[in-house]
Amino acid sequence: MYLKKAKTIVIKIGSSLLINEQKKIRDKWLDGFVVDIENLLKEKKNIVIVSSGAIALGCKKLKLNKKNLKLDKSQAVASIGQIELMNLLKKSFNKRKINISQILLTLEDTEKRRRAINAKRTLSNLFSLGYVPIVNENDSIATSEIKYGDNDRLASRVAQISNADCLILLSDVDGLYTKNPKLFKNAKLINKVSEINEDIEKIATKSVSEHGTGGMKTKIDAARVAQLSGYYMAIANGLVINPINEIKNKNNCTWFLPKVSKLDARKKWIISSISPKGELIIDDGAISALRNGKSLLAAGIKKVNGKFYKGDHIKILNKSSKEYARGLSSFNSDEIIKIKGHHSNKIKEILGYVAKSEVVHKDDMVGI
Repeated sequence: MYLKKAKTIVIKIGSSLLINEQKKIRDKWLDGFVVDIENLLKEKKNIVIVSSGAIALGCKKLKLNKKNLKLDKSQAVASIGQIELMNLLKKSFNKRKINISQILLTLEDTEKRRRAINAKRTLSNLFSLGYVPIVNENDSIATSEIKYGDNDRLASRVAQISNADCLILLSDVDGLYTKNPKLFKNAKLINKVSEINEDIEKIATKSVSEHGTGGMKTKIDAARVAQLSGYYMAIANGLVINPINEIKNKNNCTWFLPKVSKLDARKKWIISSISPKGELIIDDGAISALRNGKSLLAAGIKKVNGKFYKGDHIKILNKSSKEYARGLSSFNSDEIIKIKGHHSNKIKEILGYVAKSEVVHKDDMVGI
């Protein structure tokens, strides 16, 4: 239902979908999942896959039980498992001639603004190159203080960063039920959730899977991020052979509806900065370009006020010092002082290295 209009879709697959309880790879399931991705790509959609499984596959290779692993050893196991995971995925995606790439993230990468912007640019460039990014938490270096602990919450952040329209969490259940369906036969599937209230939170229960670390509670946490970020989120059963096709045809899942539009959520985030780090004063030509939905280029900048860094919130002022917009800077203040007033094709010559042509990208800017 909501997939049809979505341009960018993030899909999270859990460890229990890749490996069964006998610790065998679900090859048939993975091949069916890849066919689903192929169909989405044919519809000209951007796809990001957030995949669990590195530690589970590392444990399988080393014949270890995940439950007995301490943090330092699990990091080593994850390092071994990452190779196993990507080899497994590459083998299946190659059958359909789909190019994939790997992105490893930690909590810091998505919570720190500059790193998040870099991650967003990387995803955008991979889309333009025709690749499907495979994202996983960087378990091999993440400490307990900087770990997500599960990939449901990581997926919600990736959806935020990639400006996704839809997030699908594939699990071993059809969605959110009125009661635990494994314990109560009269449990009913909830098809839509517009508000996460106390009743919804009470329903959330812990997962019993050996391989996964999440449960319904972490999915509710992810849904809360989705609702406040302006994208749709589904919890769906991934155990069927073609899980995405199943959602399309039967809609047998739980959809969490956004409480705000994506634009409103982004505007709120950019405008809500209490203290922008600096100011750019621009000429009338640049004002006209911004009014027509263009990015801010160096040529239109007249003056730089304040000390700031790449990714910082800044004000954009007209010649009368009246605030016209706010945005996230793609350069630090010292760099902008050097390139202001110059054409974009001179930036490399002036700075001595390749840089972006936009000082503030149109996607990172909101008019006041």
